[in-house]
Amino acid sequence: MMAAARMAFASCARLLPSSPSPLILARNRAAAGSFFTPPPSSAARSNRSLALFCSSSSSVSPSEAAAMPPPPQAAVEEANKPTPAAAEGGGEKAEPTAEELVGLLDIRVGRVVKAWRHPEADTLYVEEVDVGEEEPRTICSGLVNYIPLEQLQDSNVIVLANLKPRNMRGIKSNGMLMAASDASHDNVELLTPPEGSVPGERVWFGSEDEKDRQSDPASPNQVQKKKIWESVQPHLRTTDNCVAVLGEHPMRTSTGTVFCKSLQGARVS
Repeated sequence: MMAAARMAFASCARLLPSSPSPLILARNRAAAGSFFTPPPSSAARSNRSLALFCSSSSSVSPSEAAAMPPPPQAAVEEANKPTPAAAEGGGEKAEPTAEELVGLLDIRVGRVVKAWRHPEADTLYVEEVDVGEEEPRTICSGLVNYIPLEQLQDSNVIVLANLKPRNMRGIKSNGMLMAASDASHDNVELLTPPEGSVPGERVWFGSEDEKDRQSDPASPNQVQKKKIWESVQPHLRTTDNCVAVLGEHPMRTSTGTVFCKSLQGARVS
């Protein structure tokens, strides 16, 4: 390849008889600012055209090609230097999707063992919820204006279990009951696991075969720091059949899909 380049350069130079070398011309042009002011003669245009359209197929002796200097080493190294994007493996890493992030949430089947009104907050219930652990979890929920207390007692629910505990008017809440609500938030219904679901079973999204492909849940600190719940929640809704979904992926337990009582196209939180 280098020999071919040298031969092409030599052939171009031979087509411009008795003319100074390109290096000398460049120096003369830099020294004389008005070099390009006069229109070029027809002979000069002809020579320039010949130089422009010459090809490596012109006959150049091997000795002439060998006499041409190689390109500077610095230029070769610069041309071969990888771009920053290539050096870093193709650019910035893509942000994870909601479908990838939801696997980091610990969403479980729960059963409300006991519920009562919060003594210091008119809109809060306090529940003890069995989520498959040694002791029931204490969870505070702002459902007083939407769900009667007797309906909450002994109900099967869906619990987001890896949120950081929060102090709710003097009572530490360790989780969240998941519910569907309409656009105006006038109507709220708890998500309900299908019959036969066992407290503590982890919920997943997708087909029945995807249960075994769940990732380990993130710690409560990671969920908060990386805003995992905030990234997933806008993609949760109910279908026309009141089934809870993430995008098009239904929320499932081993016995079926999770649903609400009657709200269609509702947001889930």
